Amino acid sequence: MNTPAETGTDPQEQLAIRRDALELSGPASLDPLLERIGDAPYVLLGEASHGTAEFYRWRAALTRRLIEEKGFSFVAVEGDWPDCLAVHCSVTGAQGAPHDPRAVLEGFARWPRWMWANTEVVDFTRWLRHHNDRLPAGDRVGFFGLDVYSLWESLRAVLDHLSTHDPERVAEALETYLCFEPYDQDPQEYALATRLVPSGCESEVLSLLVEMRGRAEATGTPAGLAEFAARQNAEVLAGAEAYYRAMVRGGPESWNIRDHHMADTLDRLKEHHGPGAKAVVWEHNTHIGDARATDMADAGMVNVGQLVRERHGEDQAVLVGFGSYEGSVVAADSWGARHRVLTVPPAPEGSLEHRIHQALPGQQALFLFDRRPRSEADGEGRTGRNTSANTGPSVSSTARAGSAGATTSPPASHAGTTPFCTWTAPPHSPLCTAPGPTPAQPKRRPGPRGCDHREVCPWRARARARLR
Repeated sequence: MNTPAETGTDPQEQLAIRRDALELSGPASLDPLLERIGDAPYVLLGEASHGTAEFYRWRAALTRRLIEEKGFSFVAVEGDWPDCLAVHCSVTGAQGAPHDPRAVLEGFARWPRWMWANTEVVDFTRWLRHHNDRLPAGDRVGFFGLDVYSLWESLRAVLDHLSTHDPERVAEALETYLCFEPYDQDPQEYALATRLVPSGCESEVLSLLVEMRGRAEATGTPAGLAEFAARQNAEVLAGAEAYYRAMVRGGPESWNIRDHHMADTLDRLKEHHGPGAKAVVWEHNTHIGDARATDMADAGMVNVGQLVRERHGEDQAVLVGFGSYEGSVVAADSWGARHRVLTVPPAPEGSLEHRIHQALPGQQALFLFDRRPRSEADGEGRTGRNTSANTGPSVSSTARAGSAGATTSPPASHAGTTPFCTWTAPPHSPLCTAPGPTPAQPKRRPGPRGCDHREVCPWRARARARLR
């Protein structure tokens, strides 16, 4: 039988949660979070589910303040590079680009349209266009995609660029294109074919990547967006080919290829923007959290949050997770299926989401976790800056979120699942929009050390252990 401390019904723990909860009522209530962010050049904003309006609204509100008050340089999202580059051109007023970003968002070819062409994202990108219109061209805030999926789109983009700027090198790019042509632009067909020919088109892709990297090195760091985008499309092509080839083998390799690619892209973007650049990242909680604090580490997986901290320092990145206890989400039963509003089941008893719901039913709240070394906080010797927010009841054109919330980033309960899963759902929920078998429920790591179990183990230590 579970104890009150294990189920979140312990009065002392509930009192501690209520004491630590900060108001979350509007953009001004984010002041404590802005203070916590300070001068950190990386702010990673998560979401417990794609397609939930409240997450999108708070993400947009915080991003606007980071841009206006702290001079952040660009937004980098869990989206395809070619599609998001078109959004970038629109919001920065590039010649020939649509004035209204909605026209671009509605043309996203790969990601489900409802993930991007929704009220909240359209409103934010329109605001960003208006903000940029008042700035010199060199100071305008960008919008870029970090993801790895756009194999064919990026290949065509490289061909188009070389045809215009370096026709003598088109022949080599065509060799790569011809290698992929038999698979009819279906990455799964290509992935399955590599079971018979494990190397696939790897050699052609790497040859093209070396060529594009050589172009960049010959002229130094490319100053122009066109040359940078061409190099990035070659990087996407190489990452996508490796990702799809690894996907059929199972295990953590394909996940790690994807998150390494996103972290590498973030580094290239920051270098491209020059010294002092600052980045806001929009991704799922499973990407922006620190995998070392979850079951993902046991499975040999890494994620963007972990890699950013390891590469740039624990105090240079602030991780912000969003979550809720229950509600609904716009999603689909399978990739490419028609979207619909799906119910998010209540968080499991004893989870962090459930604990906060028990203490703060029907309320929104912001939690800031201190920056003390973990050896002081809960005995695990890790530092970092972490925050979390939960959402309350509301209805919009995108989705309806839960009546109360709790949050962590990334979710231990769904470690190793596709990032399109709503992490408050049970493992066999239909809320996953990517194909593939449902992984077995992973074992949980031991709770945070350093607690005196003769007393109530502080709930903040539990949260830090999963957000660290």
